[in-house]
Amino acid sequence: MICCLNPDCPNPLNPKGKKSCQTCGTTLVPLLRNRFRVIRVLSDEGGFGRTYLSEDTDKLNELCVIKQLAPKFQGTWSQKKAMELFAEEAKRLQELGEHPQIPTLIAYFEQDNCLYLVQQFINGQNLLKELQQRKAYKPNEIQAILLDLLPVLKFIHDRGVIHRDIKPENLIRCRYDGRLSLIDFGSSKQLTEKVKNKSGTSIGSHGYSPLEQIRDGKAFPSSDLFSLGATCFHLLTGVSPFQLWMEHGYGWVNNWRQYLRSPLTPEFDGVMNKLLQKDLNQRYQAADEVIKDLLPKQPLALPPAGQSSGKLSSVPQTKALPFRYVLLKGLVLTCALILLFGFSDSWYQQYHRIQTSLLSRLKQTKHSSDTGEAVFIQPPNHPIESISLANNFKAHSKYVVSVVVSPDGQTIASSGESESNIKVWNLNTAQELFTLNGHTQKVNAIAIHPNGKILVSGSDDKTIKIWNLTTGEIIRTLEGHSDSVQALAISPNGKILVSGSDDNTIKIWNLTTGKLIRTLIGHKFWVRSLAISSDGIHLASGSFDKTIKLWKLYQNEPARTLIGNTNTVTSVTFSPDNTTLASTSRDRTIKLWDVASGEVIRTFNGHTNTVTCVAFSPDGTTLASASRDRTIKIWDLTTGAVIHTLEGHENTVTSVAFTPDGQTIVSGGEDNTIKIWRVSTKN
Repeated sequence: MICCLNPDCPNPLNPKGKKSCQTCGTTLVPLLRNRFRVIRVLSDEGGFGRTYLSEDTDKLNELCVIKQLAPKFQGTWSQKKAMELFAEEAKRLQELGEHPQIPTLIAYFEQDNCLYLVQQFINGQNLLKELQQRKAYKPNEIQAILLDLLPVLKFIHDRGVIHRDIKPENLIRCRYDGRLSLIDFGSSKQLTEKVKNKSGTSIGSHGYSPLEQIRDGKAFPSSDLFSLGATCFHLLTGVSPFQLWMEHGYGWVNNWRQYLRSPLTPEFDGVMNKLLQKDLNQRYQAADEVIKDLLPKQPLALPPAGQSSGKLSSVPQTKALPFRYVLLKGLVLTCALILLFGFSDSWYQQYHRIQTSLLSRLKQTKHSSDTGEAVFIQPPNHPIESISLANNFKAHSKYVVSVVVSPDGQTIASSGESESNIKVWNLNTAQELFTLNGHTQKVNAIAIHPNGKILVSGSDDKTIKIWNLTTGEIIRTLEGHSDSVQALAISPNGKILVSGSDDNTIKIWNLTTGKLIRTLIGHKFWVRSLAISSDGIHLASGSFDKTIKLWKLYQNEPARTLIGNTNTVTSVTFSPDNTTLASTSRDRTIKLWDVASGEVIRTFNGHTNTVTCVAFSPDGTTLASASRDRTIKIWDLTTGAVIHTLEGHENTVTSVAFTPDGQTIVSGGEDNTIKIWRVSTKN
């Protein structure tokens, strides 16, 4: 189909090959600027133009959005103002598009007496449509929205820009990762002395925009914060601020609580009330102030061994057991194991596994001659001394979505954002070995069989494909999910495949035969991460419903639900000894969970944006985490301290993995690259 660019055409879609529109007779343009193919109309701008979904032929037909300005009334004030706002939006996108939650400007040009602005396409829906489907949001979901958007506002305010039109329609939730993007900078204003001190043109949306903006045309960072508060009020109550403004003017903000379905916590009530102050001097003045009031007071970290912080922890502490008692307990456990399993090979295997777990815990303690109690110390086993970037190469035409390392540590497999294939690389030389073609849409997840000869991939095309890594041929295709396949895990014995999907289900497959064994239903939203313990007993799943579920791999019901994240769970992984589960979240934290009890052992805070994934080192002493803040952090699992921060990616780091020997870290990012990092340890 080819789309007519006449903004008044009632039926703009035409069959391919047509020279003029079959409805209005306008000459059809196959490619704007010999590059952009317009697919269909996204929205109509009321005679001033339209917004179109398009393809960028210079970028493998990557989707983009084209905004058209084609005013009818040449030379009028309205036409002049529209052109100013249009140019202003292009300028703002060029300045601010480096932020991952603001669309990137691709092009800005004039053609056939129309102006065109081309920007990044955000695959998702705006919060108004989301509200219409959901009816209302819970208070903790509103807090998560605030914590997602406030750093974006800080980013634009720090650069002197006021958005001036924040409302649910201008906030799009990305389908792939759930993060919110701020769009429509046509009303934005540079925060200059002129704007600060003088009246200007009133721009904004009634009900969402504050008094000083609508009445006086003045805009401040606090003006955007009012709009954000009004947006959150709308999502929380389902009541439109515009309708309230039509009935009561700005009087509604004095009585906003009467529209709540149930009272808020005192802390969150205070935040909402301060956001919605009519008097800008009584309102929050900066995004940082809101973030500070929203974030809970974090418990104090334990000081390193031999040091005292001089402060009391806000978390109740349990008196540590004397080291001799811990050691005696381990010896008793060993004797019990001998009695239980006998002196066979199977006993030794069981004993060795439990001994490894026990010693990994004992490594964290030492005897203190002063107190006779156990205290935490640094693991003595070859700590990481340095990490250096050894190689860096462009892997895909757009974002690297997923990267995995083969069991022998010699091969990397990766998938990209705008591609339906998988690329296989030599880890040491960074040479592409071959490309696996077969999916019809983006590949979201890949996993390599323990034997290193089979690769499994899951895609937006709702299928799972099993590949022969030697020949590159498809062994079989698994069908059964009703939406995108987003996560995969293979059991240690290579017989079981687990898949997670945006259809909210988890499916268990016989990897040898391709037969579906069972479907696990428990999550209320998209399943985006999976992990199987190395003993093949436990399965962990993370979801957009903010929960983690622990399953026995061969049971139909979850054994436990882990609750504690305030936002989407982005990844889960088991420690090498299977006693601990690590999870990451869009709430910017990493949590360690005790698998046996389901309790949080420790929470790591350090990233400034969504933590996308996490990986344990093979020896279980360190943890690597990747984030949208463009960094990889290496954490000491004993102290919870960051021991290294790896910088080099120019955009979100989407994947991180250790090689089996722990000597190399592989990462992939939205800067289209894969990076190879070499680890040096102290002897």
